[in-house]
Amino acid sequence: MTTIKGSLEHIVFFNPENYYTVARIKISDSQNPVTVTGFMPGAAPGQAILLKGTWETHLKYGEQFKIDSFEITLPATISGIKKYLETGFIKGIGQKMAGRLINRFGENTLDIIENCPEKLREVEGIGESKASLISEAWKEQHAARSLMVFLQETGADVSFCGNIFEIYGKDSVDIISENPYLMVKDVPSINFQFADLIARNMKTPIDELERVKACVLHIMEQNAGEGNVYALESQILLKCEKNFKIKPDTAKKAVKALSDSGEFVIENMGAATAVYPLSAYQAETGLADRLKTFLSIPIIPPKIDTDRISEIIFKELFIKLSQEQLNILKELLVHRVVIITGGPGTGKTTLIKSINTLFASLGKEVLLAAPTGRAARRLAEVTKKEAKTIHRLLGFNFSEGMFEKNRDDPLDADAVIIDEASMVDIYLMYHMLNAVSMNSVFILVGDIFQLPSVGPGNVLADMIKSEKIPVFYLKKIFRQTQESPIIINAHRVREGKLPEIKEPADPESLLEFYFIRQNNPDKVVSTIVELCSRAIPERFNFDPLYDIQVITPMHKGVAGTINLNHVLQEALNQSSIMLKGNGMTFKKGDKVMHLKNNYTKDVFNGDIGIITSIEKSSSQLLVEYYQKEVRYNFDETNELTLAYAISVHKSQGSEYPAVIVPIMTQHFALLQRNLLYTALTRGKKLVIITGTERALKIAIENNRPENRFSGLGYRLGRQIDL
Repeated sequence: MTTIKGSLEHIVFFNPENYYTVARIKISDSQNPVTVTGFMPGAAPGQAILLKGTWETHLKYGEQFKIDSFEITLPATISGIKKYLETGFIKGIGQKMAGRLINRFGENTLDIIENCPEKLREVEGIGESKASLISEAWKEQHAARSLMVFLQETGADVSFCGNIFEIYGKDSVDIISENPYLMVKDVPSINFQFADLIARNMKTPIDELERVKACVLHIMEQNAGEGNVYALESQILLKCEKNFKIKPDTAKKAVKALSDSGEFVIENMGAATAVYPLSAYQAETGLADRLKTFLSIPIIPPKIDTDRISEIIFKELFIKLSQEQLNILKELLVHRVVIITGGPGTGKTTLIKSINTLFASLGKEVLLAAPTGRAARRLAEVTKKEAKTIHRLLGFNFSEGMFEKNRDDPLDADAVIIDEASMVDIYLMYHMLNAVSMNSVFILVGDIFQLPSVGPGNVLADMIKSEKIPVFYLKKIFRQTQESPIIINAHRVREGKLPEIKEPADPESLLEFYFIRQNNPDKVVSTIVELCSRAIPERFNFDPLYDIQVITPMHKGVAGTINLNHVLQEALNQSSIMLKGNGMTFKKGDKVMHLKNNYTKDVFNGDIGIITSIEKSSSQLLVEYYQKEVRYNFDETNELTLAYAISVHKSQGSEYPAVIVPIMTQHFALLQRNLLYTALTRGKKLVIITGTERALKIAIENNRPENRFSGLGYRLGRQIDL
């Protein structure tokens, strides 16, 4: 590590969110200033500065000094003080005010600001409020620098300094020193590992109660991230000992303390002890109680038979329903809560359209919703009726974190239909059912063989397995889809069979389903590039951006989303208009995905669009989603990621004309039947798998979907096997 000392001449770039700085430093033994880059809160021209770091050569900007740590010595001369104050780093002091302060206090100016701020009122233009403003701004600047030094001394990543300071302000060091683990709860970007590193470097004992509680909370957070609603206490104690060297008795005391403080609920479930986060417990018990109440309320069915239902549907939709579908429609009218499940091609969409039409003919109001914006949009397209995301239907208020629709103000509808219900987690389903009137019918439609929800729970499957709720299974594949290799092979995979791979009758004929064998991961990637850039567009006339979607099991690795997005961007987008930030390069014409629901912009998690413009003059870029342009400031690009390749989880609720699925043994951790099944059922006209037969067999034979810990079925009356 190299140490340099000099004077800060000029700040080229400064990010106020994380204090990342590019500056020019005049070193005493050098004629020309040098460029330095790194995190420097409170740095300003005129300061004497000592830097530790390494020299690096930037391809475009040449030699630079990368800062590892820094120290600032405040200027001592009148000219240095004046230059420092004129930068505007201290709120309330500009060029004119800097001159007045220097004229009044001379070399003592900075000492007066720091130690005797009341004397500032001796200067023309400074009253009590302005003196207070200057004093607070001075304290903030020095507190931010003190926080940076503290993070450096404890070995933590200094890039988080801005995030921490935004939450805790000038008290940051005191708060973190008292309990570093508070950051995990208070600062969105801080994880347990960051806080624990600081605590351990502060010599916090391994078994100190606050640390043990933080370890338990971390384990519970990981547990929820794996889809579990609760954790077994025995597993928590085991992980505390294995991962953090905490004795079981000590860990058990922490679990008890968290329960006593109201963060956990401990419950004996079967032969084991379950530990719930309070919010998960409330959601699960609340949903179970609400379902029981719904099931207990009788319904008066309309006087209508299947012949009349058939007439109504045929007249309005020109659809001749099967006897199976007619029977389901008739049964729907006599139940308060109903589940409809089935695989691709079994008529779920037709049934949703028919339910709408039937209820409308009976003078009943139906509301349609789905978990994601894409799924809701697709539902609206097929039904020709408005469909919303569940969050929008319930009027979610992001500023307050509350739903406007609830038991006190329920949805005004005779029936509520939720499509893609397998994607709904325990929290969202609880709020959803809370907002459904007791006079309404609640209909869930989904495919339980797809991946479960990203959030905790296995709600649709648990409701079905409880055997307390009427379930209608659609098993028949309809004539128009019986010949589709995509539908046939999706069902084969679901049943644990290898797909049927047919060879084309002649080189010019086109199929819907292909398997391209490739043993080398690099060859898989080059095959995907060739398919997207030339083969599929030329032979099938599909647009590379709008029609073709690569869906892969993992983010990392050669055939993961990160690398595939990079190589596909290079192959498909030659634009020189680009924006770099957050470790990613965006180009005009890129295919991108929005990563979180943004109701202000009317764009949702998983929506895919095309960057139509990058306007550096206004620091904005435009993305077109479904014939609608959405504007992003450059500092909002963390809501976007490249979408030439997406994960299987992100593809749920969507359909694409053409889908390419790489499947390699390198994906072993995620090779499972429901994941492959979900990927295949995203393709409407063309599905291409590329990879190895061994990986394909591993996925199909692995029919052990996540064994999630969820008590919903148990609470509905089903025996639980722990």
